[in-house]
Amino acid sequence: MSADTLTSPVDILLVEDDPGDEMMAREAFGDDAMATVLHVVSDGEQALDFVHRRGAYHSAPRPAFILLDLNLPRMDGREVLANLKAHESTASIPVVVLTTSRSQDDVIRCYRLHSNAYVTKPTDYDNFIDVVRSINQFWSDTALLPDRTPPGF
Repeated sequence: MSADTLTSPVDILLVEDDPGDEMMAREAFGDDAMATVLHVVSDGEQALDFVHRRGAYHSAPRPAFILLDLNLPRMDGREVLANLKAHESTASIPVVVLTTSRSQDDVIRCYRLHSNAYVTKPTDYDNFIDVVRSINQFWSDTALLPDRTPPGF
């Protein structure tokens, strides 16, 4: 955790097109509203616009980490991940793939594209909440994150 995160909320980007999964993620982050700000976009193009600060997202904060679904409209999560990791200004943002896919091809491809973790979404409400809270706790409280505004961002 950087010194900056000690004094201000941690911005998290959720890239999720399923309204039910979005609602559960919001619920999971709800108890930590003072320490986190959850930003949500529903497709891959919006995700890249948010992170690269384009269009409607020109003043978006740099997320401390990203929760990324794979099966998204307009641009899938694999393409988003490849784009993020290909740009020096965004490559250091941790990306946790949070998806329903259990395909070993997807797991291998995401790690080859430098995802920081690959987590299969639980189908049970309580387990989903627990998993998202665990991810948040690790990335917000345990892991040392890069500064929010590195050179070139």
